[in-house]
Amino acid sequence: MKARLWNTNFIVICIAYFLLACSFFLLMPTIPIYLSEQLHVEASKIGLVLSSYAIALLIIRPFCGYWVDIYNRKKLLLFGVLFFVALYVGYYFVATVITFVFLRFVHGLFWALSTVSANTVAIDIIPSERRAEGIGYFGINTNIAMAIAPYIAVNVYESEGFQSLISMALIMGLLSIFTMFFLKLSPRKPKREYAPISLDRFILIKALPILVNQLFISFGWGTLVAFAVLYGKEINISNSGLFFLFLAIGIVLSRVTSGRFVDKGYLHQVMVLALAVISIGFTCFSLFHNVVAYCFSAFVIGIGYGTLFPALQTIYINMAPPEKRGTANSTYLTGFDLGIGLGMLLGAVFADHFGYDMMFMFTAFACMFSLIMYVLVSRKIYQAYKFY
Repeated sequence: MKARLWNTNFIVICIAYFLLACSFFLLMPTIPIYLSEQLHVEASKIGLVLSSYAIALLIIRPFCGYWVDIYNRKKLLLFGVLFFVALYVGYYFVATVITFVFLRFVHGLFWALSTVSANTVAIDIIPSERRAEGIGYFGINTNIAMAIAPYIAVNVYESEGFQSLISMALIMGLLSIFTMFFLKLSPRKPKREYAPISLDRFILIKALPILVNQLFISFGWGTLVAFAVLYGKEINISNSGLFFLFLAIGIVLSRVTSGRFVDKGYLHQVMVLALAVISIGFTCFSLFHNVVAYCFSAFVIGIGYGTLFPALQTIYINMAPPEKRGTANSTYLTGFDLGIGLGMLLGAVFADHFGYDMMFMFTAFACMFSLIMYVLVSRKIYQAYKFY
């Protein structure tokens, strides 16, 4: 008999994280438009603004994993979310590139703590024998938010303006905080001392080759969230917010299924399939410039990433003992932070010189390289060092 997955705590953390993700994704696709159309910022500087939050994530994530492992996880989650939501007020007043860079950086610090804490709390709740499946369901909250929020955001931005979006994000964040108070977790004695404290307490050292592999695939995610809407406008897509709708539909449809296959022992097959599909999706996105191809490419890329996410996170979790679960989650998220930051920063420079279509073709090649590296290196590393 399968252990119960959908208990009250799991439902509460899923709803709370969904609301938090909605608040986050309302601004993610619209900040580049606001900077370009209202502040007349060129693409390379837009990349600087967007990557500043990713740099903050990269700096703070390893410490977040350590804190989550030794302190009360629910309290850390509430602390991170409270400050993350409060910082939305700052967006009402920013009017220059420098202030945007600073605000996005500080916002990134608390987003890092919120996401590491929420993911670790969720994994604590999920039965171990249904871990990949549970991770898949938990991740769907983010993906549904990714479908709804950017699509609404682009339309609200065009009709009501940027400040209305800030208010929506603030309300969603407050609802998330309210929901989190209903979490009732079993008492867990914090482990405040580890002897000796080493680098492995902040990052999962044996998983570093997998993190390097991950950079090439998360680079693509960075180019998507930063430039998919601007690319759509360039190729005359009337509502480029449709990209995120089809992207998220693809992710939702594939994510749960991939988790079940991972739990049944098909981890490596799932990873190879996911990386191949993502590479094909980016190639189509670069080559074909009409609304049907634009939406279809988004859907294919979504299928690929939806298949990838639960499998990749399971790799990190399975390479760590339970007392280092926060560190494993932190390392997994750090790989995305660094790759996304590089995608935003280098993608902007590449787009400035060669155009968005060639930037996305370069992204496709990076994903193909990631596939080759996984088959030749990462798969063997996992088999050698997996804990479970």
